[in-house]
Amino acid sequence: MNDTYQTKGLRNQLITDLKNKGITDKNVLKAMSEVPRHVFVPKSLFGHAYSDVPLPILCGQTISQPYTVAIQSELLEVKEKVRILEIGTGSGYQAVILQKMGAHVYTIERQRELYEGAKKLFQNFSIPIATKYGDGYKGWEEFAPFDRILITCGAAILPEILPYQLKINGILLAPIGENEQIMTKIVRLSEDEFKTTTHGSFRFVPMLKNAQ
Repeated sequence: MNDTYQTKGLRNQLITDLKNKGITDKNVLKAMSEVPRHVFVPKSLFGHAYSDVPLPILCGQTISQPYTVAIQSELLEVKEKVRILEIGTGSGYQAVILQKMGAHVYTIERQRELYEGAKKLFQNFSIPIATKYGDGYKGWEEFAPFDRILITCGAAILPEILPYQLKINGILLAPIGENEQIMTKIVRLSEDEFKTTTHGSFRFVPMLKNAQ
């Protein structure tokens, strides 16, 4: 990926900012220090690529604020070779961070233009991420169960099927709510038993049903 001393310097400053905001997972910080966020934002917004803010991308969507990416990646407790299902590929940035952390990533996107763009980017940079164009509410049964499931858009309610596509002791992380979302972490304890904890308020673009 195209990287320069300037962008590396800006990224180092971003990592310092994330540490100051409480991100401590060394694997998260290392991955975010190595993945050039400017590759995933529109060229017109290059100057804002390393600001800790969300930025608009195609189809009325956004690339999440770096802090949000960091806190989600931290809460997922990513370990080497875990299999992660991501709902909402978007720009592809979050998926690449997880892959850089050592995960095997499967990602679903319902917006055709975003799906095609991310798939092309992964191919161009030889990043081994499995992509699917479809409805994230249905998950990806073909490859279930997963060690982790991450929803990267605001779900008014949690899709019922997704917790059951987790392995036992697997973690699902989702921002749940309408206007404002509560970051919700669900651990599957047994076939029908789940533990839920919450981790602060966030704002995401809404999760929509049905592929277009």
